[in-house]
Amino acid sequence: MQSYTIGQAARLLGVSPDTARRWADAGRVTTHRDEAGRRLIDGRDLAAFSVELAKAGGGEEEVSATSVRNAFPGIVTAIKLGDVAAQVEIQAGPHRLVSLLTREAVEELGLEVGMEATARVKSTNVHIDRV
Repeated sequence: MQSYTIGQAARLLGVSPDTARRWADAGRVTTHRDEAGRRLIDGRDLAAFSVELAKAGGGEEEVSATSVRNAFPGIVTAIKLGDVAAQVEIQAGPHRLVSLLTREAVEELGLEVGMEATARVKSTNVHIDRV
C-alpha cells in the first residue's frame, strides 16, 4: 500500500503542510514513521480521512475557480468494478470527482483505493492518470 508524507497529504487534501501536521498531531489521521524517520500516512487512511474532511466542509485554504480544462490531483477513494465498466471516485481537496471508464482501463492503470491519481477534466470527459 502506498504511503504519503505530510506534504504530499497536504497537497492532496488542499491544505497547507502545517494544517496536515496539526491534524496528525491531534490524532485526526494516523501516521507512522519510515526507516528515515519521516512521518507517513497510509493511503487507505488518507482516502478515508479525505472523504470525512470533504463531508465536514473541508480545508482552511480557499480554492480558486478554474476553467473546464483542469488537472485535479487527488487520492482514489472508491472503485466499483462491473463486468465491463468501472466507476472511480477521486477526492481532490474539497472536490469529489467520479469517472466512468472501462474495467480494463482501471486494471491497466493498476488503480486501488488509497493511491494517488489525477482526474483531468476537458469538456464533459474526465481522464484518470496514475501518478
